[in-house]
Amino acid sequence: MSCCDSCVNYVYDEEEEYYTCEVNLDQDEMYKFLSGTNFSCPYYSADDEYAVVRHQL
Repeated sequence: MSCCDSCVNYVYDEEEEYYTCEVNLDQDEMYKFLSGTNFSCPYYSADDEYAVVRHQL
């Protein structure tokens, strides 16, 4: 599993029928991502659906 699989910005597009990233990476970021060279996404946010519940407790 890549870090994208657990990211909030990685969503399923029902029209295209595949997952996409909602963040628009600049040209350098996209090159690093596609080339597979230890890309550390600055926009990664964990998809923690229970965060709101923990906050309420």
